[in-house]
Amino acid sequence: MRGRRPATSADEGQAPRRSAHDKALAMLARREHSRRELATRLDRDGYPADEMDEALAALAEANYQSDQRFAEMMVRSRIRQGYGPQRLRAELRTHDIPDALIGELLAEAEADWLPQAREQLQRRYGDTTPSDYRERAKRMQFLVRRGFDTTTARAATE
Repeated sequence: MRGRRPATSADEGQAPRRSAHDKALAMLARREHSRRELATRLDRDGYPADEMDEALAALAEANYQSDQRFAEMMVRSRIRQGYGPQRLRAELRTHDIPDALIGELLAEAEADWLPQAREQLQRRYGDTTPSDYRERAKRMQFLVRRGFDTTTARAATE
């Protein structure tokens, strides 16, 4: 539901609420946010749609908010955390990042996914090799859940 929340007796005597622009700018001061994240947060806090749209447009125009910069940060961060390309792609799509930009960023990252998958297995299971097919399948499922494709997961578990 959009619009301001109704005033309550607890609101009386408090300082006036910050503008949508100031609220979004304060969020961006802490870390990068996608436009969708900011819009969702402002909507949840009850800011009117027209005020939100104006604020987000002004922040983007001033280059304080950039979906490209947000996506670059997220790709670097998730790769360091050991996630695979499919997980990255899915997560970026939830932020309304275009597929073309996602593909471009994943290509620019030049991540070598097989060594990363092996490193995740090492961290999770140590140096032990799978004792049987069932254990190997379990490890493959772990990698697939982390966002690696089945080919990479199969190669990493062999």
